[in-house]
Amino acid sequence: MTVRPGNTRSIRRTALAAVAALAVVGGVTACGAGSGEGATALDTSAPVKLTWWTGQADDAHDLLKSLAADFTKAHPNVTIDVEPGASTTDELLQKMSAGFAGGDYPDISYAFGSWASQLEASGRTLDLTEQVKDPAVGWDEFTAAARSTAQPNGGKTIGFPALVDNISLIYNKTVFDAAGVEYPTDDWTWDDLRAAAKKLTDPATQTYGFGYSVSGTEETTWQFWPHLWQRGGAILSSDQKTAAFADQPGVEALEFLRSMAQDDKSLYLDQTDLKIGQLFAANRIAMETSGPWVLHDLQTAGTKYGVVQLPGIDGNHQTVSGPDLWVALDHHDVNRAHWTFELLNWLTSPEQDLRWNVAFGNLPLRESEQASPEFQAQVKALPGLDVMAANSANAKTARPTATGYVGLSEAIGKAISKVLQGQADPADALAEAQKAADTALASANE
Repeated sequence: MTVRPGNTRSIRRTALAAVAALAVVGGVTACGAGSGEGATALDTSAPVKLTWWTGQADDAHDLLKSLAADFTKAHPNVTIDVEPGASTTDELLQKMSAGFAGGDYPDISYAFGSWASQLEASGRTLDLTEQVKDPAVGWDEFTAAARSTAQPNGGKTIGFPALVDNISLIYNKTVFDAAGVEYPTDDWTWDDLRAAAKKLTDPATQTYGFGYSVSGTEETTWQFWPHLWQRGGAILSSDQKTAAFADQPGVEALEFLRSMAQDDKSLYLDQTDLKIGQLFAANRIAMETSGPWVLHDLQTAGTKYGVVQLPGIDGNHQTVSGPDLWVALDHHDVNRAHWTFELLNWLTSPEQDLRWNVAFGNLPLRESEQASPEFQAQVKALPGLDVMAANSANAKTARPTATGYVGLSEAIGKAISKVLQGQADPADALAEAQKAADTALASANE
């Protein structure tokens, strides 16, 4: 797998399935033998060998391998064994878990953000909290969602952000122009979107104003979170042990979407998570909420589009992000720990991130990169990428990383799908989903 445009969203959906299959591993691996004891006194000139699982393939892996080579040139006492780690990124968690039990695991691994709590619970991660407090690291330059994902329980910092994304509002200029509707602006509210969607919907041509997933997958769920957060709602209780999405903000958010789907008939309801993008590119859907991974396909299709931040409520335009991580793993060796941090700090610096994420059409990790010639060249190739990068500032809340989130996501995803298809009442469906989510969360913490 790579992080080229077009791949990120499908990757993140399968990542959740991997967590579901391995939810019990964390409690088992914490009892493993470990990798033995290494150096106890720091010697930054001592020979050190690190193992890095990139989770990438082909060009992406080769690029990271070349970056590792540059790092070792500057630090000749450090050797880095760079491997993909597994045949697909989804398999990395299982591979790490097996390695924890046998004491054979890397120093650094790519990890989906949804794995963060489980990896911390394994007892095998380094704690980089003190190191990232150094102003030179620029920890505050990462988005709030990315920082929270790297600190899954609000304390221990288990790694560095590896990839950031968010969803913005993408609109089809051809459909808007044909209907004589003014383009969206950054000041739009959801009521503005609803009004425009009604005008843009034409049953005669089977054109819809807006598209929404009803597959019941994480795609359905994560598109809902901004609606919830902007209304002041929360996914979980403050202690992270029970669900909170069925409170009044959640009901109001789902009722809003229901009214568009059932009363206005302005929503295209996608059961596949594939057709919205295809119909948008074919000028049959006027608006969708999506991220940087779709821009390459829209450019290839020749679709005339624009991008703005999500509509908001009372000036709150919060979006959702699903950051991934470079996780730092503990081998009880202070020299390996030192160079693990140094490599990750270097890799996520603006200079190296321009060679990595920005080169692959992803959003830059840090705001300071947005003015760079390298990023501006990508914006020219992928118009709207700059808007999405600026929208990272609206990614203020991290999607939960608790292992029970998988069951929670499935429960609310099914509820949303039923309501939008006219099969359930918002309040009743969310209350039922919250009970199922609480059961999933409790089971994950047993």
